[in-house]
Amino acid sequence: MPFLSHFFAAIAALAAGLINALAGGGTLITFPTLLAIGLLPVSANVTSTVALCPGFLGGALAQINDLKGQKKRLWIGLTAAILGGLSGAILLLQTTEKLFTNLVPFMILLGATLLAIQTPVRNWLARRQEKRSITAIPEAWFALPVFLGAIYGGYFGAGYGVILLAILGLFLNDTLTRLNALKLSLSFSINLAAALLFVFSGKVIWSVAVVMMVGATLGGSLGGRLASRVKPAVLRWIVVSIGYGLGIIYLVRQLM
Repeated sequence: MPFLSHFFAAIAALAAGLINALAGGGTLITFPTLLAIGLLPVSANVTSTVALCPGFLGGALAQINDLKGQKKRLWIGLTAAILGGLSGAILLLQTTEKLFTNLVPFMILLGATLLAIQTPVRNWLARRQEKRSITAIPEAWFALPVFLGAIYGGYFGAGYGVILLAILGLFLNDTLTRLNALKLSLSFSINLAAALLFVFSGKVIWSVAVVMMVGATLGGSLGGRLASRVKPAVLRWIVVSIGYGLGIIYLVRQLM
């Protein structure tokens, strides 16, 4: 691939790393960029997943102290998340390029919608946690919906953190901070499980993935430094707007 394509991929990854550190939704930047530089949809999704994987580790480690006392939940959740992430990744690799191309507009629009409702979901969960002191639902039951949400995460991934946080808030009675720490660990395990399978799929464009890893790492570091200066809500809505715009453009192209 030409140098310019690698340059655009690196810039997109840098932006995604920054966005993920501040607001989330970086996949909505990297995936369309990889399509624009000529990657086939499945390869673009696979390459993006592998390239952004290190960034999820940073997020999980940042809140590792909030996982204390959640060992049982963590192991149950990790098992469900890994199995679901692998299932989603296998499903993606079995999807033809034509079918995935047809799904692209809807996946992007879904990812943008999930990102758009992130704050309302968090606010609702915070109010819900304040109002209840016990839960009538056995905690272990959260494994099944986590597994189902992880399938989406392994298949495409944009915005699945919102799904996970909503699931945890519905089934587990705890503070939002501790639930978010659990969500970050599960998100990393989903991404890692899918990425490890993709590594051996033959669909990763490695020259692009490597420059994206560098860009995403730099972007994540930059995002950490700008966390006190940039309003995540503003950045989030910029990404949502881009996602909706691209989703509509892809959809119109399909209908024409």
